[in-house]
Amino acid sequence: MTKILYVEDNDDNVYMLRMQFELLDGFELSVAEDGAIGCEKAAAEMPDVILMDLDLPVVDGWEATRRLKSSQATRHIPIIALTAHAMSGSREKALATGCDEFDTKPVEFDRLLKKIALVLANKAGRR
Repeated sequence: MTKILYVEDNDDNVYMLRMQFELLDGFELSVAEDGAIGCEKAAAEMPDVILMDLDLPVVDGWEATRRLKSSQATRHIPIIALTAHAMSGSREKALATGCDEFDTKPVEFDRLLKKIALVLANKAGRR
């Protein structure tokens, strides 16, 4: 079972992604509605991968990523940045912040699954 933490404040986005994952076997989706809760849940649940919206209330995705990657307990968890703001340089900025991969919204589910598989394979290769 692949445990995914989806840090997202938009209920419609959560609903759409949850429905997609429920059609597949082998995935367990947990949700946090802001970056602060996302950091807490990541430390408590130790997901296999984190899908991180970058535009979040309380603690934004940029800062949440920095916190997770600076913590010994959570730095190994791959983070895929998800954003609707795909400006030139956004991918590079997200990777520089500590994200392992980057994808845009609206989510193209098959592409996202490939990116999840990629970061999980890279994580397994680092062990």
